[in-house]
Amino acid sequence: MERHLIVLDLDGTLLTDQQTISEKTKNTLFKAREAGHQIMIATGRPFRASQLYYNELMLTTPIVNFNGALVHHPKNKSWQTVHTPIDMSVVHDVVDSVDKYQYENLIAEVMDDVFLHVENQTMMDMFNMGEPRVTIGNIKSTLNEDPTSLLIHAEEEKVAIIRKHLEDVHAEMIEHRRWGAPFHIVEIVKKGLNKAVGISLIAKEMNIPRERIIAFGDEDNDLEMIDYAGIGVAMSNGIDQLKSIANAVTLSNNEDGIAELLIDRLKLS
Repeated sequence: MERHLIVLDLDGTLLTDQQTISEKTKNTLFKAREAGHQIMIATGRPFRASQLYYNELMLTTPIVNFNGALVHHPKNKSWQTVHTPIDMSVVHDVVDSVDKYQYENLIAEVMDDVFLHVENQTMMDMFNMGEPRVTIGNIKSTLNEDPTSLLIHAEEEKVAIIRKHLEDVHAEMIEHRRWGAPFHIVEIVKKGLNKAVGISLIAKEMNIPRERIIAFGDEDNDLEMIDYAGIGVAMSNGIDQLKSIANAVTLSNNEDGIAELLIDRLKLS
């Protein structure tokens, strides 16, 4: 069996609804690695919120964080990190233009530092994984460098309106994605960035061709990745748009969907 690159989204894909990796999926991934395949994570999360799972799988590969805005190698400091933040002037323009939509909060992340526009305990709890440095206050005055990502937290019925506005007004400068339930959040990164960009960089360095990339995802921030991979796999709990472009649909994140497909495709036992 030729060597494959297995790419794993985290939330709704590798992780169960209890935010754990099932034993069957973990053991299957270990078997895949023993068979010579490479395994990596591609997530919208920052590294501090994905490191736990990176370590649990005992990975030694590069990782894609922030939906492609950060591509780095936690185990190899000589590996060339690619960090592509959003220009501060674009952030100010976006903040000014969405003021009329009465959002709940704005969150900016500079690598692993968090800037909260308005103090909110729920947001504090959600972004506290990895114990980041948190700054609270008007982002236009507290944010002191180009952020890796910008998040808009809004009421559910306003998310689509905000995304339509971003597409109409800022499409040339940013990419935006919607988080899955229960968080009604629009995540923004610099134009041209997505998980597939980072994966292609890593696969090239590993000398693994596109047709031997198996990628798993469930949400709209996985669209480019699933389309790019030679074998793009949507979880059964994923969005319909993703399933429509995937090469395969596997069982849900709570039913060992990753394990079931890998056992079949890679002849693992």
